[in-house]
Amino acid sequence: MSGIMVDDKDGVRLTEQQRRRRRSRSIAIALVLAALVVLFYVVTIVKLGPGILDRPM
Repeated sequence: MSGIMVDDKDGVRLTEQQRRRRRSRSIAIALVLAALVVLFYVVTIVKLGPGILDRPM
């Protein structure tokens, strides 16, 4: 296993490069998820149309 050091009490330890890659992937996934949330919100508002503001009280 190149680059991975195993420690009995803590499990697998990642190299600094592996940590950076994992963090980059996590940030990319978070950005994609946030973009999907915004997309779904915008699509919902567009489908409901301007009539959503004219609700009876």
